Amino acid sequence: MSSFEEEKSSWNESGEGEEIKPMGWKELWLKEDWWAIWLGLGFVIVALLFYANNSSLKWITLVPAIGHMGPDGVIKAGQWTDFSLIGPYFGAHFGQYIAQFIMWLAVFTVSIKALGFNLREFYPSFLFIYIFSIIIFVAGTNHTVHDLNLEPPLLALILGMVISNIIGLPKWMDTGFRVEFYIKTAIVLMGATLPFTLIIWAGPVAIVQASIVSVATWMVIYFVAKKMGIDRRLAATLGAGGAVCGVSGAIAIAGAVGAKKDHAPITISLVIMWAIVMIFALPLVSKSLHLPAGVAGAWIGTSEFADAAGLAAAKTYDDIASDPANNIKATKDAEGKTTDALAGFTLMKVIGRDSWIGIWAFVLALISTTRWDRKTGSKPNPAEIWWRFPKFVLGFLVCSIIITSVVSAHGGDIATYKKEIKPMLVAPILQLRTWLFIFCFFSIGLTTRFRELAAAGAKPFMAFTSGVVVNVILGFILSTIVFVEFWTNLGGGPVH
Repeated sequence: MSSFEEEKSSWNESGEGEEIKPMGWKELWLKEDWWAIWLGLGFVIVALLFYANNSSLKWITLVPAIGHMGPDGVIKAGQWTDFSLIGPYFGAHFGQYIAQFIMWLAVFTVSIKALGFNLREFYPSFLFIYIFSIIIFVAGTNHTVHDLNLEPPLLALILGMVISNIIGLPKWMDTGFRVEFYIKTAIVLMGATLPFTLIIWAGPVAIVQASIVSVATWMVIYFVAKKMGIDRRLAATLGAGGAVCGVSGAIAIAGAVGAKKDHAPITISLVIMWAIVMIFALPLVSKSLHLPAGVAGAWIGTSEFADAAGLAAAKTYDDIASDPANNIKATKDAEGKTTDALAGFTLMKVIGRDSWIGIWAFVLALISTTRWDRKTGSKPNPAEIWWRFPKFVLGFLVCSIIITSVVSAHGGDIATYKKEIKPMLVAPILQLRTWLFIFCFFSIGLTTRFRELAAAGAKPFMAFTSGVVVNVILGFILSTIVFVEFWTNLGGGPVH
């Protein structure tokens, strides 16, 4: 991951971390978070321009949808069963997918180059991702595969892990597997599909719940690790990996406390391992308990360690809740689809837990420099909160405000929103976000090497697992008992 490589370069040969210097204005074009904002806002602005001219981006943002042959001989929407329909579908839309690939390549070229990666390696690697993403979409919408609950995100993850661990790929291809970049851009776009009024309404509850879990989880992991004799800097890094946004949290806190150069990779390996387990476990348990979609989304947001993995789990549960046969309470649109789990997860994880990265970085930098490293005489900088704050969250909020303003300009009428704004403006943005999800989940699988996960060690594993137990149990209690009424009625709040 690029952010990991950037932080890793700041560690000296002795293994002790040096204070990470802020980039200043250079952050605007040298950091993934900012590029995620520029790309996300760029897509939203272009979509707005098309919408203002009574047009739409939907021609170039399409997602594979084969459909099925009805008894009257007409192809209808839904999971496909007939392989003979695949050829004609892509024959009719071939030009659109070529145009879309060129679009993705164009928007990524500038950002990938600015972030310091080799474009000659990125281009073939991204072509590989794009082709397989199409295959994943097609396979994931097959009727039989859908009945097995193997939605495209999970299918992408599984396929990626199989390719990475059984077949193997050249190391240089990792240049195109930009996990965090894809997911951060997707989260920025998600803001355009989540009205700001909902964020204001749900924010306090999400922040309170996130604060309880974040503090409790960090303290449990840290003190269990210390009892096991683990270095306090590794203990702090492990705690952050479980308490906030796993990978980003581990990287930020490793730099803030001057951790040894292997502390962040150890934490990241454990985060990925448990995140993958949770992708499968949380939706299945939630389904067995018939949890309302909003409640399940909040529990996933409280329990998961990585944004990408949590989004996959939440998306899976939304698909489960959208099936009437499962009898799960959720707010559904005219097509019978729900996004309650995604909304609950986003509010809980992105708005709630992720915002703790800067706070933990500042607090631990303060402790590290005033207590652990007194001999250095260095002083903590209050600006640490801003340096470490996940900037892409700002892009998420701006996109949400923009779309909410458009809805308000049309009177805030739900009928107008569903009839005009959603299909012409929001739906294409939603499709772009869906593509980015698949790029991300497939990349997670392609960069997950089981040998590396096994190398973390027994003591760090046990310490981190103690936090997993706290996350899951405390998150379940808060989501299903303490704040259950709020999360159950999430979709019924003042969204419009």
